[in-house]
Amino acid sequence: MSGARFAAWRPPLDGVVEVLNAHFTGHAYPMHAHDTWTLLIVDSGAVRYDLDRHERGSFGDVVTLLPPHVPHNGSSPHPFRKRVLYLSQAQLPPRLIGASVDKSDFPDAVLQRMISRLHEVIGQPGEELAAESHLAEITERLRDRLGHPEITGRIDRTPARKLRDLLEQHVVPGISLRQAAGLLHFNPAYLVRSFRAEFGMSPHQYLISRRVDVARHLILAGRPLAAVATESGFYDQPHLIRHFRRILGVSPTGFSSRERVSPTGVSSRERVSPTGVSSRERVSPTGVSSRERVSPTGVSSRERVSPTGVSSRERVSPTGFSSRE
Repeated sequence: MSGARFAAWRPPLDGVVEVLNAHFTGHAYPMHAHDTWTLLIVDSGAVRYDLDRHERGSFGDVVTLLPPHVPHNGSSPHPFRKRVLYLSQAQLPPRLIGASVDKSDFPDAVLQRMISRLHEVIGQPGEELAAESHLAEITERLRDRLGHPEITGRIDRTPARKLRDLLEQHVVPGISLRQAAGLLHFNPAYLVRSFRAEFGMSPHQYLISRRVDVARHLILAGRPLAAVATESGFYDQPHLIRHFRRILGVSPTGFSSRERVSPTGVSSRERVSPTGVSSRERVSPTGVSSRERVSPTGVSSRERVSPTGVSSRERVSPTGFSSRE
């Protein structure tokens, strides 16, 4: 092995035993076998291998599925980069082993993108439902490619509405796809497919959009941004910021900076910092500006600026005592 760079870990996702990302400048695997299903995509370069005395290859948009307990090797004289998901034996039925030996690799750009998206979210805190949904869809597509689909016929959309109602009950605490499938008595992949057909989005996308909705209500209510993340169901503040900006096109901090105009023509601008300090500015039609800053202790500081530039500051304590400068 020369010039190898790789990372391997066990993700917190039922059905996936190990994740492997590897980059080799040149390497040859001897004959070996796994006790898992090996789901492989090659991001650059190409890999050739022997399976059941037949030469195969993985490259481009080809997806490779190697069955458990069947020996294979692998080599490439040139640099290559691959990503591998080692799936538990229970993820696919044993009767598919023969079919996967006969057809271990197949061009499927859609499936490759699905696998790539799973690699992107697997193990990320707060993205568990997304990872579960991707794995369920990947598993069903693999079964279909091997000629034994579990989902056939017309998709009933009733489960989608039941799943939506369940998600609404768990917007902040969340719920796993496995739990939802158990409560609603449907196959996980069927639930995901039904939900997409009914609402045009995945269950995870729906849940995240509702959490962003909760977050914006909390921001407008004056909650500190540090508290908004956990109170709306996000893992932490970066998790909130990433999805908030993706959906609304603005960061939570930018969203908390707003301007209001009353029917009398008075403009009120308010900006709430992450610490909860509120700063307001009111501008009357005559051009006189009044700024107010309220600290978390309740002390108010007002500044009035006339059109001539003369500044007048007033501090008002919670007891009502006023001092002017």
